[in-house]
Amino acid sequence: MKTIIYNTRGTCSRMIEVTGDNGTVVDVKFFGGCHGNLQGIGKLVKGMKYEDVINRLNNISCNGKPTSCPDQLCRAIEQLMAEENR
Repeated sequence: MKTIIYNTRGTCSRMIEVTGDNGTVVDVKFFGGCHGNLQGIGKLVKGMKYEDVINRLNNISCNGKPTSCPDQLCRAIEQLMAEENR
């Protein structure tokens, strides 16, 4: 099991803590941002394969910005994948 802290860019949330194990999301915590919505996203992706989360949430924009909290979660998961493969 591996946990990373990802500092978001271009979103209301400041940070995402992602725990994964063997290609599956175990837990997600967002810091800052829309608390209720981000708790919901965290619960929805628990138990999902990394690739499935990325396929569903990649490139979602927010209020005309080129990114969003779900999109930043994809970046966090990509970082987690890279660290697990080291």
